[in-house]
Amino acid sequence: MWQARFYQSLPSLVAAYPKARWIFLTLTVRNCPIDELGATLTAMNAGWQRLKDRKEFRPVLGWIRTTEVTRGQDGSAHPHFHALLMVPPSWFSGPAYVKQARWVELWQSCARLNYTPNVDVRTVKPRARSGEACADVAEALRGAVAETLKYSTKPGDMTADADWFLELTRQTHRRRFVATGGVLRDVLRVEQESDDDLALADGPAAGEDDGSRLAFSWRRDDRRYRREPRADKPAGGDG
Repeated sequence: MWQARFYQSLPSLVAAYPKARWIFLTLTVRNCPIDELGATLTAMNAGWQRLKDRKEFRPVLGWIRTTEVTRGQDGSAHPHFHALLMVPPSWFSGPAYVKQARWVELWQSCARLNYTPNVDVRTVKPRARSGEACADVAEALRGAVAETLKYSTKPGDMTADADWFLELTRQTHRRRFVATGGVLRDVLRVEQESDDDLALADGPAAGEDDGSRLAFSWRRDDRRYRREPRADKPAGGDG
């Protein structure tokens, strides 16, 4: 659902910010006991709020941040953030550029950690131009979007240990694992989540339907849907 909503909003984003660039950021903390996961997530969320207030984050035009929790081999929990940042092209050539080492320092400071955390930051590389800006950006973002807007806990982790899974549900009860900000604040329409949404039964979007469609196909080996740009339908295309 989240991926579909993002791709639905992409044409208007590309039109409004044709030169915008994208960064995929992963912020981690050390594993914690599963019964301390709730407190750890609270501390991480506070750290994210401090990070947003840092001068290094100010050039960011918009962001989508999700929380993932994986199960450690010892039964611990490994919570981490995935974030997709939309930045101006000047980010990479001017004083606003933030190197990986600086992201580590920022996250350690903002999350108030007494150790050096693992932080991964990657630039979403533009692909060869096909002549269609939206299709080019969608293809370039495919991997980052799939990694950001995916499950919050791997299905295998849910079934490996019943007690771990039950404690996970207690620790994460009523917590929202998707957040947005800046010009991407309304892209996912987070506040409109419903049972119909979860069934992928959204009603028609507001406004006139121009007939364009973004295609996805089920990849049996990957056990997930992947973008299929070649099957996209342009505006005014036949159904």
